[in-house]
Amino acid sequence: MPERRLRLSVVTETYPPEINGVARTVGRMLQEAVAAGHELEVVRPDQGRAEGEELAGVASLRVGAIALPRYPGLRMGWPAYGRLVRHWRQKRPDGVHLVTEGPLGLAALAAARRLGIPLTSALHTNFDAYGAHYGLGWLRGGIAAYLRAFHNATQCTFVPTQRQRDALLAAGYRRVEVLARGVDAELFSPARRDPALRRHWGVGEEGLAVLYVGRLAPEKNLDLLARAFQAIAAHRPEAKLVVVGEGPMAACWRRDHPEFVFCGARRGEDLAAHYASADLFLFPSLTETFGNVVLEAMASGLPLVGYDEAAVAECVEDGVSGLSCPPGDEDSFIARACRIAADAPLRRRLGTAARAAAARRSWAEIFRQAEAVLCAVLQEGGEAVSVTSA
Repeated sequence: MPERRLRLSVVTETYPPEINGVARTVGRMLQEAVAAGHELEVVRPDQGRAEGEELAGVASLRVGAIALPRYPGLRMGWPAYGRLVRHWRQKRPDGVHLVTEGPLGLAALAAARRLGIPLTSALHTNFDAYGAHYGLGWLRGGIAAYLRAFHNATQCTFVPTQRQRDALLAAGYRRVEVLARGVDAELFSPARRDPALRRHWGVGEEGLAVLYVGRLAPEKNLDLLARAFQAIAAHRPEAKLVVVGEGPMAACWRRDHPEFVFCGARRGEDLAAHYASADLFLFPSLTETFGNVVLEAMASGLPLVGYDEAAVAECVEDGVSGLSCPPGDEDSFIARACRIAADAPLRRRLGTAARAAAARRSWAEIFRQAEAVLCAVLQEGGEAVSVTSA
């Protein structure tokens, strides 16, 4: 534990109750920091809608927002450099943590450096990999260079896996620390299985509910999800694909796949019940830095199929707590999905092991690891390389 209470300012362009892995991770880590006795402030864009209660014990500074193309539910933060300089001069934090690399994050980086405030950052999203899914593949090199310069201008960058740390160091990033993800194993639990919910989906107790949880977006590899399920349904015609989430592809997917069960976005105990009431989880994405949904599914006792990278590589032991396959091998993904769908004893064995593996990853322990790194950075002071020369 640190010797004193820390005053920390967290800058993010996504925040609860927005539904995505970054927002949920930020919200949970803030809760752990408050529980540890630290003074927290979050700087974020005003998303222009009723947002419910603030997180208890966390002050909030909202700035203007900019529409995010193709993601109408989210808006980037206005680059409020002058406002942040004035605010942090009046109420100087011990450290600033940057969650996102958009205009608000860049302005916060510049403001903190001007004031000599120690900086840390987290790389949550592979924006350079996303570009190809939105017709911007030609920008990949430029986006990668910007992200490297942004993070090298902070004193430490957190990433969720050792593989990603190794890749970033090889790509020219400087100080990179692994900070894994946790899961609330009390919230996400097999005990929340709900037969009534299964009946609502049209699935009996002996039926097969195949679950996907995540954004319905081009970068999520949803075509493979649909093909894998269709292969399952060829042998299990009573099976249902249950889709939890929203996104830019939601409308066309609802139109093109009326046979799927669309549940929209879900939160809290409702989300946990959807996990626990399914029988199998498919995770086809190739663009994740982690994928919190993997741990949530595992904690819920679900066997899963995914590519051997990000959260699957970090958390799943192939053949023990799930089935994994080489990244990009679609035939292998589909074959494993069909195998697990056809074998109820295998699903039970993998689900039990998945639950046990996930339950060992508590958010409290994850925050203690982050806290140790933050304290080391604060002792070093506020010097970092220039964002223009990194």
